[in-house]
Amino acid sequence: QVEVTFDVSADGILSVSAVEKSTGKAEEIKITNDKGRLSDAEIEAMLADAEKYKAEDEANRIRVEAKNALENYAYGLKSSLADEGEQGLASKLSTADKDAVTAKLNEIMAWCDANINAEKGEYEQKQGELEEFVSPILQQAAAGGGGGGAGAPGGVPSASTAAPPAGVPDEASPIEEID
Repeated sequence: QVEVTFDVSADGILSVSAVEKSTGKAEEIKITNDKGRLSDAEIEAMLADAEKYKAEDEANRIRVEAKNALENYAYGLKSSLADEGEQGLASKLSTADKDAVTAKLNEIMAWCDANINAEKGEYEQKQGELEEFVSPILQQAAAGGGGGGAGAPGGVPSASTAAPPAGVPDEASPIEEID
């Protein structure tokens, strides 16, 4: 009597073993199917290519993250400008400020569309440019100065609300000297 065992591994290798019960003699054979499989050299070449392109992929990922950050900031700002509610940003800005911010947003978004392969630094520079442009306007709105309130057009404080020039004492607030 002979006991035969078949075993297929995850790699597709068939192992056949046979044991003759009366004598205890055992034999084993492994059958592989290399047809249609990658050779070791092909696998090594693929791994080398993956390593070679790893740095390029990382650079692309960083570039795309910078682009997404700029676009998210711009679209978020555009969405806030569209909020006409009582607490919305649009209600706190003058028409001139809204128009200026909208024009800058359109300029930045057009630049993004025209420069889809720009580098990370270029996207960061454009985001910095946009933030630098809108920051004074948003600070004025947060302080409640927008919508035709305090300040001259363009977000410049009027003479009555401006701080006195450096070196000129403000008569309304006395300064105590302590030795």
